[in-house]
Amino acid sequence: MRSAIALWRRISHASRMFTGIVEETGRVAAFTLGEKAWSLKISARAALAGLADGDSIAVNGCCLTVTHFDAEHLYFDVLEETRRLTNFAALAAGAPVNLERSLRFDGKVGGHFVTGHIDGQGVIETFEPRGNDHYLRVRVPAGGGRYLIHKGSIAIDGISLTVAEVDGDRFAVWLIPHTLAVTNLHARRAGESVNLEFDLLGKYVEKLLIAR
Repeated sequence: MRSAIALWRRISHASRMFTGIVEETGRVAAFTLGEKAWSLKISARAALAGLADGDSIAVNGCCLTVTHFDAEHLYFDVLEETRRLTNFAALAAGAPVNLERSLRFDGKVGGHFVTGHIDGQGVIETFEPRGNDHYLRVRVPAGGGRYLIHKGSIAIDGISLTVAEVDGDRFAVWLIPHTLAVTNLHARRAGESVNLEFDLLGKYVEKLLIAR
């Protein structure tokens, strides 16, 4: 009981949370190296609503801080470490990116709790249509399979999805046509990398059990 209470307190005290329900697909307008950091400029619409400087936006599932914005674009500073640990290194002008504003306390949680802190990159092994849906199989970093459970949750490029199959350090999900239509997954191909965030609950449970 005490472990459960501690777990809930840690989750509820997180400074930024997302749901994994992508609000729109933006487009990279520019991604250039400046004197102090990488500068990322993204064309957007829905993500601009009610925005303020310093707000958090999940870009392909990675939590970034808005440095400024105009009527059509979001601007971010990106650390070299962030670029190295995510699939941002592959971003180029015109690339589609998934966007989600941080969760409001009075908002709906349609997916699962997502922090925007990427655990690693997965590699798409299989991505193909099967009937009306699409089958996506991903290989995770070595040892990451311990966070995967059948019917559990995972965020792929910031998209909350349900794990349909688990095989060691590999998992598969099924995608409905709507998910392909409103996210950047329609542009993905086998061999490409995707940002992964494993279920927050699983990581906290592991830490609590190790501590005991």
